[in-house]
Amino acid sequence: MFWHIFSNRLKCIIRDKQLVFWTLVFPLILATLFSMTLINISKQEAFKSIDIAVVNNEAYQKDVGFKNFLTEASQGDNKLFNINLTTKEEAEKLLDNGKVEGYITVETQINLVVKNSGLNQTIIKSVLDEYNQTVSAVNSIVTDNPTALQNGLLEDVGKRIEFTKNIQAGTKEKPDSAVNYFYTLIAMACLYGSFFGLKEITDIQADLSKRAARLNVAPVHKLKVLVSGLCAGFAVLLLEISILLSYLVFAMKVDFGDQIGYILLTCFVGCATGISFGAIVSAIIKKREGVKTAILIGATMTACFLSGMMYGNMKYIVEKNVPILAYINPAALITDAFYALYYYDTPTRFFTNIGLLSGLTVIFCLVTYLIIRRQKYASI
Repeated sequence: MFWHIFSNRLKCIIRDKQLVFWTLVFPLILATLFSMTLINISKQEAFKSIDIAVVNNEAYQKDVGFKNFLTEASQGDNKLFNINLTTKEEAEKLLDNGKVEGYITVETQINLVVKNSGLNQTIIKSVLDEYNQTVSAVNSIVTDNPTALQNGLLEDVGKRIEFTKNIQAGTKEKPDSAVNYFYTLIAMACLYGSFFGLKEITDIQADLSKRAARLNVAPVHKLKVLVSGLCAGFAVLLLEISILLSYLVFAMKVDFGDQIGYILLTCFVGCATGISFGAIVSAIIKKREGVKTAILIGATMTACFLSGMMYGNMKYIVEKNVPILAYINPAALITDAFYALYYYDTPTRFFTNIGLLSGLTVIFCLVTYLIIRRQKYASI
């Protein structure tokens, strides 16, 4: 009997084109749009050498120290400046045409000329200010102690001592900040599976539809009908999430790490949480299906927003200010589980998320069962 009900419910779900669109096609469309807008976000954030012009006058040629400083700053793979030695007139033309961010002139002092204010202009000014401060400090020391130059003052000035040490927290030296958006997309798709749970609960509530009334008078235990339907919805949702995951990995080239088993486990638990979430919402809300769907959409999108889907830093804002919300938000837990597999080299954080998701799923299922089993109808 279970397999008979399961197969029939499977057919009903697959034939529901609107349900399949929102749980499969819509996430695939979003994945494509995300890829078009976010896949190169890390490359865009990478620092690029700043184009500047330097007026090649007599004062600049005599200032050997400043010439050496600019030479050092414009060499190597991670050079700070791209320098164009030119005349003042040509430098002004380059600045007006946007070919350089600013130009430097050496007269009685070092001057910077810019046309606009921005990050690059601020960096140039900060570097020149630091150089001027260093030169001023050296001159003051030499004035007070003329033998300082013989004792290696210039060598000491050129050294930069680091008092802090960078410790890599995970397996990625330079993690891609864009992947978190794709992880929230999978979380959203899992929670959209709540529509399956809503549908199964609604279809056994006899006061909401004639089909549900017929199911209630059928010689089959209501719990068996519910479990069969939820299993059918879970099977379809798991297949849809697998398709979405494959699309992200093979077509969109999103990095999920190499722990395939744990990735599939996250999808499995996420689907179970999504189905059970829809079931409990449908069981608690004593309204028609349209109202239940609206409430479920609102709850799902709020959970996705708090997990960082619309604003990447929102997840960390929630963790800092309302940490309890991060532990009960299914979308945040699914997202964080994927990120833990992507970045961290220990499974502790991953299993914490999976444990919390499993706990929420059990609670959702238990509350749904307690509500449904006590529903009686005076007449159908």
